Amino acid sequence: MDEAGQARPSSRARRSHKPRPPLGVLEERIGHSFADQNLLTRALTHTSKATGRGGSYQRLEFLGDRVLGLAVADRLYAAFPDADEGDLSRRLAGLVRRETCAAVAASWEVGPHLILGQGEVMGGGRRNQTILADVCEAILGAIYLDAGFEAARVIVEAHFHPAEPMAAHRGRDAKSALQEWAMGRSLPIPVYAVVERTGPDHAPRFRIAVQVEGLEPGHGEGTSKRVAEQEAARALMEREGIGTVPETGPTETA
Repeated sequence: MDEAGQARPSSRARRSHKPRPPLGVLEERIGHSFADQNLLTRALTHTSKATGRGGSYQRLEFLGDRVLGLAVADRLYAAFPDADEGDLSRRLAGLVRRETCAAVAASWEVGPHLILGQGEVMGGGRRNQTILADVCEAILGAIYLDAGFEAARVIVEAHFHPAEPMAAHRGRDAKSALQEWAMGRSLPIPVYAVVERTGPDHAPRFRIAVQVEGLEPGHGEGTSKRVAEQEAARALMEREGIGTVPETGPTETA
């Protein structure tokens, strides 16, 4: 209680209302100064705070995912002239996966700049790996729109390090392993489908089935489609005794 007899806001509430740092600080960490800073603002805006269908980072995330994939593929093709398609694909998977994108966003210290609804703030959204990964891709999409592919490629090269020897190892997640197994037997690539979606919009939970030709579907659950897909692939591989299933699965966050 303060001197006037009014209850003071909790420390958690005070943190949730803390002013966001200037965007210039984030631009410096990323390495790109936006001509149109509204693009960066949109890349940081979660659906829980967006006004209108196009006000969140979702469309930029879609674009940035493709920009990232092309930039990394181009770099890998040049960096590993003797690598075959399988090796290049594994390295690509390791560099564009959710955990890698989230780590890059964390290195940019994106969290304090995120524009989130109150529910997401109180639920730890500034540290949510799925949100951080999505925002990383959205920022790359925003850079592409702001200054073109070359500017986005420079940022990808600076922060994703495709020449690291461990990149291929990191790419050995369950989805990549299952796809490689199917392709090695001339089967169609695995197909993933949402079986069930539960929970509120700010904290959904997905149940996903993965179908491989000739096998019973595998099922997985998670707080995002990406997590659930990994768990579905892992469940199918464990049931069928396919290859060596990666020991460490994707981490769910609040």
